[in-house]
Amino acid sequence: MNNSKDKLTEELANVLNETAEAHHKAFAASDGEDPEWPIWYADYLLDRMRMMLNSKFTKSELIYILVSADKEKELVAPGAYWPRFYANFLVSRYT
Repeated sequence: MNNSKDKLTEELANVLNETAEAHHKAFAASDGEDPEWPIWYADYLLDRMRMMLNSKFTKSELIYILVSADKEKELVAPGAYWPRFYANFLVSRYT
């Protein structure tokens, strides 16, 4: 991986971590539990992800990407720090 991809991965991991904190606050009454989290995340992240990944994917596509990253993490690295795993997933597929 080159430096620009490393930097992008780090930035994405930070954005995903910030998003998780915002989501947890939004769902504080349920201790952050939200079975429809990919929809909330996609709403929150869409414009930022488009810009960061220089992409024009739709909200539906971003939901699919987030669900795909989650399923792959659970399959290949269930204990991994998810923001970093998702960031690597995104960078490896969309840059």
